[in-house]
Amino acid sequence: MGVTRGAHTAGMTFFRIQHLLTVTAALAAVSSLGPARAAPNLSAQSIIVNPVVSDLSVKVWTDRDSSGRATPSYAPGEKIRLYTSVNQDAYVYLFNVDPQGQVDLILPNRYQGGANFLKANVVKAFPAAGDPFSFDIAAPYGVNKVLAVASRTPLNLDQIATFKAGQDSFASVKVTGQQGLAQALSIVVTPLPQNAWVTDTAFYAVAGRAVSAPRPVTPSPAPVVTSPWGAQREWRITVDSRSDLRGQHDAYAAKLRSEGYVLVETRVKNSEIESEFRRADGSKAELKVKRKGNRTEITVERR
Repeated sequence: MGVTRGAHTAGMTFFRIQHLLTVTAALAAVSSLGPARAAPNLSAQSIIVNPVVSDLSVKVWTDRDSSGRATPSYAPGEKIRLYTSVNQDAYVYLFNVDPQGQVDLILPNRYQGGANFLKANVVKAFPAAGDPFSFDIAAPYGVNKVLAVASRTPLNLDQIATFKAGQDSFASVKVTGQQGLAQALSIVVTPLPQNAWVTDTAFYAVAGRAVSAPRPVTPSPAPVVTSPWGAQREWRITVDSRSDLRGQHDAYAAKLRSEGYVLVETRVKNSEIESEFRRADGSKAELKVKRKGNRTEITVERR
């Protein structure tokens, strides 16, 4: 994953060093607290898992999979946007682990949208609107893991990453590989109450572009994709309440993206989802999906 600023592209700064933390050291740190505190579980799939159930939850996903459960593919040179949200006010930390074990601390950072304190049920997009860079997909090929760690209190990540004066706006990472990251995080979260932190993981693959088949001698015209609202600035429809609220939101969000809009903010309530979109020409759009009795109302406003 590279960072683009204006017309220039520069890779994120990565520091490869020998693992500072071993399994033995991690277990020793945990055992020193006594048998009453269980150690976080390490697994290749999720990297680190809280051993107890918490009422705090965090979600992370990519712009090509709002469920966060699939593994969408990106080709080198394409851009990716990450999203995260929490159900309670919390500090969120985002890490990316590439197929070769390089670890990048994505959030927090020193850019405009780099603050990592999130309000409950507010979706944070990264890069955020107004940030002077983009995430560009780059080799190595394979599956990347994005780990989100949410905590009710700030975490001390000095063992994992540091911001150095005069350096890039991203921190220098001291650990490599998902195992090294898991071991370091296990020590960081062990002193906390077990219900005070939680994690989630999203995946995406870096893959080569598919080779296109030869075009027919007489190509068929490309289908014209039209949105249901056409040229209307305000559009509204009511559907059966049995439809999934999130599914309806994502379906109409995809239609807005096909018109060049980018999601910048989402607000989630018990029976309503509101999202704001922006386009490069400065125009805005709002999508509201709201449950009303036994019906669901979907509204799109563009300006």
